[in-house]
Amino acid sequence: MPQQNAIHHGHRKRLRERFFQNGLESFHDYEVLEVLLTLSTPRKDMKPLAKELIRRFGSLASVLDTPLSALLDVEGMGAVNAFSIKLPHAIGRRYLFEQAQGRDYLRSSRTVKDYLTHNLRERNREVFMVIFLDGQNQVLKMEELFTGSLTTSAIYPREVVQRVLDYDAANVILVHNHPSGSLTPSNSDRAVTKKLQSALATIDVDVLDHLIVGGNGFFSFADHKLI
Repeated sequence: MPQQNAIHHGHRKRLRERFFQNGLESFHDYEVLEVLLTLSTPRKDMKPLAKELIRRFGSLASVLDTPLSALLDVEGMGAVNAFSIKLPHAIGRRYLFEQAQGRDYLRSSRTVKDYLTHNLRERNREVFMVIFLDGQNQVLKMEELFTGSLTTSAIYPREVVQRVLDYDAANVILVHNHPSGSLTPSNSDRAVTKKLQSALATIDVDVLDHLIVGGNGFFSFADHKLI
């Protein structure tokens, strides 16, 4: 056992040195997972479990996006190892959120979209968000307001208006995801957009765009002249 631990220690030391010298670009997907798993289980060879995760889910991104319940179904995972997998993903999401706060949306839309992709692509239900902007189009707040099927009856304009007033926003961008990955706006998507445009026009607030997130892509109502 001591010899085996020494072998594992030497292997992990080499992985650390590779990271410091070349970053993650030099790592295979399973090696990234192996490093994360060794943080919670330092005295066991985690390479087999890391490779099994890649085999089962396909890629590093897919493993990170996998719901906790599915991770726990993998033999040998357990809550402690699942924590090591999910925590960095959550940290990345918070980092992107904080990077987007206070930025000029028009100049930093890529940063905002990175956050939206990271936050919404793994959801298995529709989530409706609003990005609140000030008069200079800087991001004041990004907030999830509704969850579930996006229909005109599920979206409450009064609540959106109230949040706009709470943040003293001058403009907004609507956002929701399509768990199917489709980027085609539905009739309900179009109806909700018009409904909120009309409600917000009563307080002189413009809807600058409505973004649909599907997988790693976006559909922009503004780019397609639908707003």
